[in-house]
Amino acid sequence: MNFSTVHLPKSIFYGEGSLEKVGEEAKKLGSKALVVSDNIIKEVGYLEKCHHYLEQAGVSYVDYLEIASEPTDHYVTEALKVTNEEACDVIVALGGGSCIDTAKAVAVLATNDGELSEYMGAKRIAENKPLPLLAVPTTAGTGSEATDVTVITNTKNDVKMMIKQPAFMPEIAIVDPILTISSPKSITAATGVDALTHALEAYISRKAHPFTDQLALSAIKLIMENLLEAYNNGSNVEAREKMIYASMLGGIAFSNSSVCLVHGMSRPIGALFHVPHGISNAMLLPTVLEYSKESCIDRLVEIGEYLSPGVKGFPKGEVSENVVSDIVELCEKLGIPNLKSWGINEEQFEQVLEKMAADAIASGSPGNNPKIPTEEEIVVLYKKAFVYEYPAVKQS
Repeated sequence: MNFSTVHLPKSIFYGEGSLEKVGEEAKKLGSKALVVSDNIIKEVGYLEKCHHYLEQAGVSYVDYLEIASEPTDHYVTEALKVTNEEACDVIVALGGGSCIDTAKAVAVLATNDGELSEYMGAKRIAENKPLPLLAVPTTAGTGSEATDVTVITNTKNDVKMMIKQPAFMPEIAIVDPILTISSPKSITAATGVDALTHALEAYISRKAHPFTDQLALSAIKLIMENLLEAYNNGSNVEAREKMIYASMLGGIAFSNSSVCLVHGMSRPIGALFHVPHGISNAMLLPTVLEYSKESCIDRLVEIGEYLSPGVKGFPKGEVSENVVSDIVELCEKLGIPNLKSWGINEEQFEQVLEKMAADAIASGSPGNNPKIPTEEEIVVLYKKAFVYEYPAVKQS
């Protein structure tokens, strides 16, 4: 038998003003909420709005706001302690992927035994229903509000644990573009390329299937047409709405197919050098796309024809190369640096190349890539990405 499955949140509310549903929906699921967020979200006023809607619905709450970086097992442990001590029966995640991924882990561990690390690779399966989770993204990047995946750094061995099980799927996703307007240009760029990477890898993945293909293509088109506008004009609500919609579509696509080599290589960089996930993906994408392109020409051509129907009938090599160059050019216009420019120490980077390559392979994601690399090839790709230089902007 050859069939595919699709997992989604039970309900998705999206569009301008959808945050106002958070209290009403939380009330249906519990009486006391743990709100997982951060101090930046508090400063811009979104946390206060969330509190207001919870109060209107008669839902009491307690906050966990200590997330200040990529999610780690320490955050999960602390937030879980608050959940248990305060007898919370519903969780609201308000923030970027770090907040949502942390909340996912807390929701599962609140009702299931074992350490979080045991759930990696499905060594332990969450048998009990998790606490209900409402995921409210404030960035257009991870799509975590609509995936059954969480990525948490294990601080004992500096490995990003990619955990995928149905129990990690939020019950409710609330996707309000207004919450992304406060994102600075650097975050808009990094999370936008993260969303593009999700959609692109979902489409070229060996696990892609027709359902995910349509979502991935739609996401790619929306991002290619709107990311630069959202970056240059952050108050453009239409561009922000299309980007957060694309992010959600990309999340659903990769969650139901897979990610590939970019993500496999990205996680070790994040774990060892504390680089935010979105920017590490963005810094790797041009190098990895160049490596993989010959093995997925037909898929790149399909993307090219979807973006520009007028190129149908053009030589495959020309169409696929234009897709790659357009993506690289977008990254350049968004100011995506290389790993060296980001500030990673070259000597330290060289010392952990073999560990990063081994950890990348162990994650499983490179095995879904159109061209499956060896550890030695991944080391070479890391070295290229470290000093990657953009080609001259393509002449129109």
